[in-house]
Amino acid sequence: MTGYHRRYIAEIAMYRVKKLFGSHLSLRDYDVQVAEAMDMICALNKMTIAGMPETVRVA
Repeated sequence: MTGYHRRYIAEIAMYRVKKLFGSHLSLRDYDVQVAEAMDMICALNKMTIAGMPETVRVA
């Protein structure tokens, strides 16, 4: 196993973040850029969770 699948999943996630929020970080300080990227990812996770249907077991 080469880990290619994991890398592919990470690349797809970053593609979605860049498409939604833009491809450039607006702040210059590295630590603040990390926080900005984490905020983008948290927002993407919230949007993904909001779009998932709730499943209910019937029986």
